Amino acid sequence: MKARTIGLLAGIIVSLNWVPMSAHHSWNTVFSEDKPLVLKGTIAKVELVNPHGWIWIDVKGDDGVVSKWGIEGGPPNGLIRNGITKDTLKIGEELTVHGYGSRDGSNLVAGVKYERADGKEFFLANEGAEATAKARGNLK
Repeated sequence: MKARTIGLLAGIIVSLNWVPMSAHHSWNTVFSEDKPLVLKGTIAKVELVNPHGWIWIDVKGDDGVVSKWGIEGGPPNGLIRNGITKDTLKIGEELTVHGYGSRDGSNLVAGVKYERADGKEFFLANEGAEATAKARGNLK
């Protein structure tokens, strides 16, 4: 009886832990490695939240219309290790972002790196997207 109860509890614990693990996705289920993008815009909002940090930028199109883009980075601890904090990202600051566009065509990007106007680069701790960019030569 005791072994059966322990086995049942172990099964329940494993089942409960499976839910968060299965909910997380590979970056290229949402974003396409066939859609490398370079965007220039100004920071509108910064969210250093789990499981992924986000930088929202306003991008002015050739027609003068401004659209908001969400740049997905890695987890906050990875961003901080790479020097990205709320203090280093200033609202209104101009950025050039390198990444991969969403499969559904929405204004979301798997960010690889960004460059500030002074030329300093910061990698966005998005390991899968960064590895793909290096392999494909898309970090120029």
